[in-house]
Amino acid sequence: MKSRSRQAAIVRSLRRGGASTIEALCEEVGASRSTILRDLSALRDEGYVIIAEQGRGGGLYLDPTSVQTTAKLSVPEVFAMIIGISSMRAAGSLPFARLADSGLSKIEKSLPPDKLRDLRRLLECLYVGPLAPQVDISNVGEIDSGLLPAFERAFLEQLSLQFDYVDAKGAKTQRCVEPQAMLILPPLWYLVAWDPSRENVRHFRIDRIGRPDVVEGPTFRLRRIEFDAGVQPVRYA
Repeated sequence: MKSRSRQAAIVRSLRRGGASTIEALCEEVGASRSTILRDLSALRDEGYVIIAEQGRGGGLYLDPTSVQTTAKLSVPEVFAMIIGISSMRAAGSLPFARLADSGLSKIEKSLPPDKLRDLRRLLECLYVGPLAPQVDISNVGEIDSGLLPAFERAFLEQLSLQFDYVDAKGAKTQRCVEPQAMLILPPLWYLVAWDPSRENVRHFRIDRIGRPDVVEGPTFRLRRIEFDAGVQPVRYA
């Protein structure tokens, strides 16, 4: 078992059982006493308060108030949560949206400064707005199974994305673009990208994208995208 998985198992055991011993943890995770001691030291360095009581009846105890959820979350993970909750808010009728919003705000407030800067950079690329009433959603199709992982990698690593595209009139083209932003207009969302072949920004409805593939090569630069007044960037952190 790798160190991160082993340490996560130790935390789960202490949280669920209330108390444990070095010997019990050794048996539970299948590691030596010295390995468990190193893991406990690493967990304490992360901010977990693990109390060791000596003597008969003593053991290891985890202070539950020391468990820092944000220490386990990467910036892309927090960003993914924001996307989900922003979509809930934009939909306007989903239960528990306000509670989810409140919980996410608490997570973001405890992010260290470097992670907060990275998160704000990503938030500048996330826009939410109302779907225009004239947009026909009766013909929304299936999303290509390869789109989400390809888009996520291209967006986060600033790599170009190539795909086949069918526009509203049924015209088929092959595109190679630089993903710049996400536009969420429930129940639809769009890839907003710079299209070098047209030297302009284009919006691509995700259910009209096929055969997506990340282009290995140099990274592109981020551009400032202008949206209509009804579309706003997501503001959290």
